[in-house]
Amino acid sequence: MFPACRQVHVGTFGLLHLSMKITICSSVEFAHEIKEVADKLTNFGHTVHIPTGAKMILSRELDLEKFKNDKEKYGDASLRRAIGSPIKRYFNKIKESDAILVLNLEKKGIPNYIGPNVFLEIGFAHVLDKKIFLYNDIPKNVNFQDEIQEINPSVINGDLFLIR
Repeated sequence: MFPACRQVHVGTFGLLHLSMKITICSSVEFAHEIKEVADKLTNFGHTVHIPTGAKMILSRELDLEKFKNDKEKYGDASLRRAIGSPIKRYFNKIKESDAILVLNLEKKGIPNYIGPNVFLEIGFAHVLDKKIFLYNDIPKNVNFQDEIQEINPSVINGDLFLIR
């Protein structure tokens, strides 16, 4: 029996890309940016999974501003319970994927922000031997900078064509 083959996709500029299953890991506060990147990756022929919270924001089931205000005041434990164990669900999505793309954008004045959940998801991907792509460089002055450097992710600096 032959090993499973990935689909080959010819991109807009005639470049060949292997089709991959990619899970985007990011703060749900970047829901609109997540969708933009996911749409581009899908157009390149990849299968993309995005966070459930981002899907809820994009479908207007959850108001982003209200979510941010409530999170600031009360945390987001109630949302987590409402969507049902997102950490376990995302572990399984990462397990099913070929790679993760960490969409680490500026948040609250912090360049290349990676929060605790995304750091956990990077750890999952690392232990599962998945490819790890960072949209931007590793954030500076965070407690886990050395750990991310040790994992040695591929930093693409916004160039989605580097995902392969």
